[in-house]
Amino acid sequence: MVTSLPPRSSRPRGRLRILLASGAAALALAAGTVVPGNPLGPAPQEAQAADGKSTLTVAVAQSVDSLSPFLAQRLLSTSIHRLMYDYLTNYDAKDSHTIPGLATKWETSADKLTWTYTIRPDSKWSDGEQATAEDAAWTFNTMMTDEGAATSNGSFVGNFKKVTAPSPDKLVIELKKPQATMTALDVPIVPKHVWEKVGDFSKFNNDTKFPIVGNGPFILTDYKVDSYVKLKANKDFWRGAPKFDELVFRYYKDQDAAVAALRKGEVSFVAGSPSLTPAQAASLKTADDIKVNDAPGRRFYALATNPGAQTKDGKKFGDGHPALLDQKVRQALFMAVDRTTIIDKVFQGYAIEGEGYIPPRYGSYFWKPSAEQKLAYDPAKAAALLDEAGYRKNSAGKRAGKDGRPLDFRILCHATDPNDKAIGKYLQEWWGDLGIGLKVDCRDNVSDPWYAGEYDLAFDGWSVNPDPDFVMSIHTCAALPAKAKETAQTDNFICDKQYDELYAKQTAEYDPAKRADLVKQMESRLYDTGYMNVMAYPNAVEAYRTDQIKSITTMPSDAGNIYGQDGYWSWWSAVPAAGASGDSSGDSGSSTGVLIGVGVAVVVLAGGGLLFAMRRRSTAEDRE
Repeated sequence: MVTSLPPRSSRPRGRLRILLASGAAALALAAGTVVPGNPLGPAPQEAQAADGKSTLTVAVAQSVDSLSPFLAQRLLSTSIHRLMYDYLTNYDAKDSHTIPGLATKWETSADKLTWTYTIRPDSKWSDGEQATAEDAAWTFNTMMTDEGAATSNGSFVGNFKKVTAPSPDKLVIELKKPQATMTALDVPIVPKHVWEKVGDFSKFNNDTKFPIVGNGPFILTDYKVDSYVKLKANKDFWRGAPKFDELVFRYYKDQDAAVAALRKGEVSFVAGSPSLTPAQAASLKTADDIKVNDAPGRRFYALATNPGAQTKDGKKFGDGHPALLDQKVRQALFMAVDRTTIIDKVFQGYAIEGEGYIPPRYGSYFWKPSAEQKLAYDPAKAAALLDEAGYRKNSAGKRAGKDGRPLDFRILCHATDPNDKAIGKYLQEWWGDLGIGLKVDCRDNVSDPWYAGEYDLAFDGWSVNPDPDFVMSIHTCAALPAKAKETAQTDNFICDKQYDELYAKQTAEYDPAKRADLVKQMESRLYDTGYMNVMAYPNAVEAYRTDQIKSITTMPSDAGNIYGQDGYWSWWSAVPAAGASGDSSGDSGSSTGVLIGVGVAVVVLAGGGLLFAMRRRSTAEDRE
């Protein structure tokens, strides 16, 4: 689902942001080596516009699902929104601790039920209007009262009792019960005077009038479906203007074509779908003027089973195989997956073996099953579980239930993600040995059948944020759709009472260690139920031209990713290489980092990598 389905970045990461902060400490940016690139044109020289402006073009393999921050769930879309709109708080590039955003400081009442945020006085919307607390209050109140506006980020406001703006610089949020995510509200704040004119938030995609009014480091100026997204530098951004005059995300359905464009200098950066393949990375490491960034990622790569699609009121829909409602069957399938082979043969070392739901990059929340609990690769035990569940092999070697229906499954695959296809072949072999049939259903659009519940299994994945609340919330009963086949926050229609109880406890827990333990219990529950099989934690493998980008910030700054960050540090900090049009010798604060190319033709992550295809799949990562 999306991503990279996910997804929702969540969608998500590893440290709590519950301490009160004050001041607007500027974030130190990382420096590195970069490559100049070109805008939307096909030739390298086009990186330097005729008017002398510098353009950073990024090749992506995922398309935009919506430019509305109320609806967007794919990683590309939510990453763009971080560039367009400010959030109340942000994450430091070095270690992801909370730093000021639109809010310069915040404080809570003794009972932690009232939070007061001070809104900065130096943030303006791109149409000249002042950004105020009223904009933030309107954004949250709209999500609280309009089902369509709550599509992507409704979990953040579900516990809100009242939101007011007593003055232009004061935002007050009253809660029903304590909520530990109040400095981790990953919600874009939109301009009230623009958005209050919208009629139906469930259908408005924010793509009818350009430029789009925002207050982030970039202003979106043009968009063509499944082609490109153009943004220009916001010279009035309160943290300082970006070094590149223009940022372009260009969509490539074929990842090899995107890599070829990087070699030619037609784009400066390639993110992959969501990462470069081992073969692509290896070939680019020896190419002139190109650097491969290989760092621990914020994503997980998983198999998801359809637990029986349903609405919030329990109405069933979809056509998932009923055998997957049996926990023994789900666990048997996962015990017939050789994760070691997947890491060695498919990812070829550019990933580590998956276990818990939160990647090891976020140490506080990283969980591993105990030796007794672990569903290790064991085909013999998998076969025994299937026998116990009543699915024995017939004379033809096929497993079938008592009703005679064979265990023939379908798995949704992102057509643009080579990992999905490669792992799909292994699953056909491993599960075939058990007497189970598998159709690998690769599609350009996996979202429609996913939301309709018309699948048995799916390749899934999310990008996890520093605070894991969102990526955990997508498996609660509250995330289910109100109506069948509608877009919703749910990742996979999971609704488990025990999981929901743990989720509620962690949301209200302010003690970091206690909250982390509750999150780990939730991961354990997901693991035991067998709904989600996390197979790998892929590295962030991406490449850029060093003759186009002089420097760029990674996150974490010491060794992290460039694309899909929990913030805007990479594109905001990128400095054009010497000789590139628009080169700037000024420094905007710095630290250590990698450099990216100028004029990079941004390719939009093509609905592949299924992690981000569905809900910010991010994708959760993403969401994010």
